[in-house]
Amino acid sequence: MERWTAVRFAAFSRALSLALQAAFNAVVPDHAADAFSPPRTEQPLLLDPLVEMLFGGLSHWDAEHFLFIAEHGYLYEHNFAFFPLFPLCLRAVSISLLWPLCGWLSRHGQLLVSAVLVNSVLSVLAAVALYSLSCHVLQERRLALLSSLLFCLTPANVFLAAGYSESLFAALVFGGLWMLEESHLPGASVVLGLATAARANGLVNAGFLLYLPLQRTLAQALVVSSGARGAAWGRRYFSCFLTASFGVICVVFPFAAFQYYGYRTFCTPSMQLEQVSPTLLDLAQTKGYRVPDARGPLPMWCSSHLPLLYSYIQDVYWDVGFLRYFQLKQVPNFLLALPVAVLGAAATWSYASANWSLCLRLGLWGGELKRQADTPTPGFHNPKVFVYLVHFTFLLGFGVFCMHVQVVTRFLASSSPVLYWFCAHLLLRYEPLLQDDRLFAANEGQLEQKYQWPSVSSMALRAVPCNPLTTLLLHRQAWCPLTRWLLGYFISYWLLGLLLHCNSLPWT
Repeated sequence: MERWTAVRFAAFSRALSLALQAAFNAVVPDHAADAFSPPRTEQPLLLDPLVEMLFGGLSHWDAEHFLFIAEHGYLYEHNFAFFPLFPLCLRAVSISLLWPLCGWLSRHGQLLVSAVLVNSVLSVLAAVALYSLSCHVLQERRLALLSSLLFCLTPANVFLAAGYSESLFAALVFGGLWMLEESHLPGASVVLGLATAARANGLVNAGFLLYLPLQRTLAQALVVSSGARGAAWGRRYFSCFLTASFGVICVVFPFAAFQYYGYRTFCTPSMQLEQVSPTLLDLAQTKGYRVPDARGPLPMWCSSHLPLLYSYIQDVYWDVGFLRYFQLKQVPNFLLALPVAVLGAAATWSYASANWSLCLRLGLWGGELKRQADTPTPGFHNPKVFVYLVHFTFLLGFGVFCMHVQVVTRFLASSSPVLYWFCAHLLLRYEPLLQDDRLFAANEGQLEQKYQWPSVSSMALRAVPCNPLTTLLLHRQAWCPLTRWLLGYFISYWLLGLLLHCNSLPWT
């Protein structure tokens, strides 16, 4: 029942996002942004103006890179900052499901529609995967349901709808971690490896494949009788080593293979400039984009001891590095990322203060784990959350100190469940309305009657799925101050992202 509730609200949220971005894109004129904007190499066909009117706002900023890669491949050097799984998905959908439209819709239009379809499905799957993962880790269905509903109102909403890889990455990460918690280790390793093929920060998920098997091995070793302990420990540690090694290889391999492909493309090039479309070659010459050229000089990074194209692009093209973004002119971007940074710091402090001894032992041994195995402790502060909080805190620190700080919001919102777990924990703890257990046990008809939903004939209101979060949203006059701050942050970023990003204005 709760999964269906999450599915309905995720589908409603995605449909509302698409409708609002179309409206904003029609009403607000686009800003002339200094961003990657390749020329169209095809003449528009019959349906292209309609697709551009409905979904054009979803093809701005980095979405242009993904759509370009799906259409032309990795032509420019800086395209290699965007990993290949999402463009491959777009191309697969465009040549299969959308093949009947090839006479009415250009290749670019097909890919844009593919991005909308793929992200709509994947964002729903991500909400369901988050619910399943939350149930297993948090051991509390109310907290799990509210977390998945908050994901549907994520501050990174526009990036789950636009032609970005956030929806794909979130679905793979949440699904892979759920499989890992259910001890489906080979499947989890493959799914988390696919996540690395979608985004570079998927590499960090290797930590889960190292930590969780080790934690389980130590927990099982505690119950082995003293007479058989030596032999049993040896077998268990060897099995843990094999499992962790396989998982790490699965996660690292897509990154390594993609870097090798980049090396072969630019350091041993076989393509000549005559093979490149003149329109795209003119853009490269105008903007200074490097293209592989068998007769040209090799890039400087090819002669490095470890020739990683991804690191070179982040350094040279985007000026990413430790403390490089700490400049006075970047203060507005730090303010934009401040809410998620505050929530992240508060989550870490809340958990550490409640489990100080567990944190000192890295969650690997102690009485808490024995009690967790016998009688699981429900809620955000239970021992199983520890590894997720460490992962979240590492990403937060890396994002603030080493990245363009404004992307931290979408970086964390699509990579970790902790943001949603902690916000749901705060709402359940401090919001009086959500402390009524019947709110989570009632069906939709009972909710509408019990909490007096507005009895109007508006089709828009009647289309809103009835669940604990929408019930809370419709009773905003009774919100406590913390609820006003949290939901105000989620909803304002949800809407502002659609308004600004879809009109080529800077956003997170």
